[in-house]
Amino acid sequence: MLRWIKKLMVAGLLFVSFDGFAQMVSVVNEMDNRPVEQATIQEVGTDRAAITNGAGQASLAGFSEDGTLLIRHPSFRPKEIKYSALSRLNYIVRLTEEVIQMGDVVISANKWEQNKREIPQRITEFKALEIAQAEPATAADLLSMNGQVFIQKSQLGGGSPIIRGFSANSVLIVVDGVRMNNAIFRSGNLQNVITLDPNNLQEAEVVFGPSSVIYGSDALGGVMDFHSKNPEFSPEGATIQGEGFTRYASAANALTSNIQLQLNLPKFASFTSVTYNNFDDLRTGSNRTDEFPDFGKRLEYVARIAGEDQVIQNDDVNLLVNSGYDQWNFLQKFRWRMGSFSDFTYSLHHSTSSDVPRYDRLTDRTNGSLTNAEWYYGPQEWQMHSLQSRFFYPTKLFDQLKMTTALQRVTESRNERRFGSDLLRSRRESVDVLSFNVDFEKSYGFTGELYYGLEAVLNDVESSAQETNIVSGDVSPTSTRYPDGGSSFNTLAAYISTKNHLNETLILSTGLRYSYTSLNAQFVDDTFFDFPFDEINLKNGGLTGNIGLVYLPKPGWKLNALLSSGFRAPNVDDAGKVFDSEPGAVVVPNPDLKPETSYNIEYGISRTFDSELKIDFVNYYSFLRDALVRRPFTFDGNSQIQYDGTLSNVFAEVNVGEAFIWGISLNISAQLYENITLKSSFTYTDGEDTIENLPLRHVTPLFGETSITLTQKKFRSSLIVRYSGGVDFEDLAPSEQNKPQFYTSDGALPWSTLNLNNSYQINDRFSVNLNLENILDTHYRTYSSGISAPGFNAIVSLRAKF
Repeated sequence: MLRWIKKLMVAGLLFVSFDGFAQMVSVVNEMDNRPVEQATIQEVGTDRAAITNGAGQASLAGFSEDGTLLIRHPSFRPKEIKYSALSRLNYIVRLTEEVIQMGDVVISANKWEQNKREIPQRITEFKALEIAQAEPATAADLLSMNGQVFIQKSQLGGGSPIIRGFSANSVLIVVDGVRMNNAIFRSGNLQNVITLDPNNLQEAEVVFGPSSVIYGSDALGGVMDFHSKNPEFSPEGATIQGEGFTRYASAANALTSNIQLQLNLPKFASFTSVTYNNFDDLRTGSNRTDEFPDFGKRLEYVARIAGEDQVIQNDDVNLLVNSGYDQWNFLQKFRWRMGSFSDFTYSLHHSTSSDVPRYDRLTDRTNGSLTNAEWYYGPQEWQMHSLQSRFFYPTKLFDQLKMTTALQRVTESRNERRFGSDLLRSRRESVDVLSFNVDFEKSYGFTGELYYGLEAVLNDVESSAQETNIVSGDVSPTSTRYPDGGSSFNTLAAYISTKNHLNETLILSTGLRYSYTSLNAQFVDDTFFDFPFDEINLKNGGLTGNIGLVYLPKPGWKLNALLSSGFRAPNVDDAGKVFDSEPGAVVVPNPDLKPETSYNIEYGISRTFDSELKIDFVNYYSFLRDALVRRPFTFDGNSQIQYDGTLSNVFAEVNVGEAFIWGISLNISAQLYENITLKSSFTYTDGEDTIENLPLRHVTPLFGETSITLTQKKFRSSLIVRYSGGVDFEDLAPSEQNKPQFYTSDGALPWSTLNLNNSYQINDRFSVNLNLENILDTHYRTYSSGISAPGFNAIVSLRAKF
């Protein structure tokens, strides 16, 4: 009996050994035999699948020996192989790497990793290393780094991206897969993007043109997709690592400090980051044009002395007194792995600031005298909790699945006091946003990819206001910015998108999305405004789509064309707000708004010459229907009403009918020598509404940048020229002509700056950056901005890893 037991045990061990060997396969790179992690292995015609681990291995237990295996990875060409052929290959499958490496894999086009060369949209990326070397003060400055996104500023604590003639609530901000745009994102310029910390980013991507199929409402001009740093799992054991930096920037006497800590375990990881920014009053450039020697000078400012407002003559006219602020950012991520085919990430983003002076309002004048003694945004707070679950075991319905649930809380306020008045008006808003996204990715056949998903977003808005006597402390009510009874703005949507390799040179991309939005706003108190309605109810649906074609006729060539549509449903800010857009103008609610839609056509040509010269050209045309723009309006039959004690012309957001925007962009990259690179970008945009033939507010002048970069072993230096054209005053949009203090009598002036960025890697742990911006101390103001740009700015930072 004992002898038979021993025989069975030996046979079992032999079977297990043989079975384990026969059912393991290794996937490697054919170039260097390195293992390929997270390659999917699918048995064709079944739902049996596996994914390779860190060693490039996967178990084939349960697979049929008569079956055919399809092996995929974003960086490699798909490979189909018979199970029965594996034994001849010693169970090692070698994949051929694509010409485009992982450095050119983007996520923003369909929310999943894709080869950039196969995508018809124009996308630009910002990587963590280049962000660190450029030392942007804010996320808005980050977006302007390569001269492809235009940034408007109303104050130092601001930055409103403009993409292809669209801005504010017509471009979408996405953070770790969650849309940041909420129900009170306005059509005017807004600064919400600066609540993001550029130091926490692994990368950022900008998609140019309508992207409503994947991202829904607001994505008319494009999408800014930010990916914060993720903690990584360790192969074995526990590791703790960290990094940090301290930076000083002379133009605003600014000090920035950041520290990051990461804990790595095989199944758990944590990432923590804290950043503090302190910006003093900004010093602008001193070299002005001979025609306008006083433009942008801060000649005087208001100070409260002995209980009275007094006008103080500024001793240094280039110092923009009352422009500084400070900001804290905190990011905490926990990531844990549940088995080999799923992981979960919890993220907490928190940003808060001090009061942020609205510099353009502090320079407003009435009859030649300063209008306001105080005008500032209260602390702007943004907090987001999100939980993302990822599953990547292939099934019949999906190869990968992401579920993202997020809760955001946004708090902001506007505070103003007229010169000589003791009354401080404060209007405060809070928005709670609950969102849920589920996104699927599925490969089908040998060359097809399917992306689909659902989205639900719920916005709840509360608005309050009060008037405080700063001498007596008495508090009384005043009119709110948004409906005082509360507002809601909700969205439900579903989308589907495909990518098919029709042959080795043609790639077809298609997509459809249906979105349903509902808005409700309650007007309760008629003390200040007796509206002819007590609520606004808007319900809208929108079907958007795209079809794109990429043609790769030969190595080095890419031709692409794209037809796409986008839409933007009117939100609470569009339909329900009351506020003064500029002195003497008041915007009132409009209960009859409809969504604006855009139809876009673009084509692009990309040519790479022997990996040394690359040229990208894009020409686009967007047609807007029912475009939402600010136009003269009436309130209770009157074209003028009293608002905050000022007789003001009445305006409202209205659907004007039709408008068009067209433009071109050109990007060049050339390897001049082994260690010298030239890069240049150029963007030109034009457009107007076709009913009144008036210019559109967010159509910028031509702009771009050109840089030459020298790279040595430990040293990197870039000489950068940034530039912008001008706009004649008579060619400005009507809303811009109503702000003559922003411009000269000639309009927006052209400008250019000379900049030098230097980075030196001292050793494995320490590096130092020395960037010299606006070396010639040129005085300039970017289009539509209410504050002049920094003058000469010396930035020095010390970075360390431990």
